[in-house]
Amino acid sequence: MTTRFEDVIAWQKARVFINHVYRVTKNFPVEEKFGLTSQFQRAAVSIAANIAEGYKRMGKDDKLRFYNYSQGSLEECRCYIYLSSDFNYITADEANKFIEEIEETSKILNSYIVSIKNRQRWEE
Repeated sequence: MTTRFEDVIAWQKARVFINHVYRVTKNFPVEEKFGLTSQFQRAAVSIAANIAEGYKRMGKDDKLRFYNYSQGSLEECRCYIYLSSDFNYITADEANKFIEEIEETSKILNSYIVSIKNRQRWEE
């Protein structure tokens, strides 16, 4: 069992993803600063932030709600990846790398969610 949110592998993967998003979006056109760039960055940060916030929630349902928000933010980022590719802000290879990161993070987070749902006795 983990003792801090930093120990959650899904959070660690989300942190790597955030850094990737920030590195890539700094090269987006200036006119996207308050559009796609900002939205993409905020959604990426939301993934890790909701895992961290959910980690300390005491009730199972409350905890799972925040992890579900993270899953939603992962899907939001998937949309921004497609848009970034459509607008030629990222290459197809870069888009595929982002998608792979999203898939991996989502699978790990989903496994974590399932393990919490299946706990017989709720304790944290």
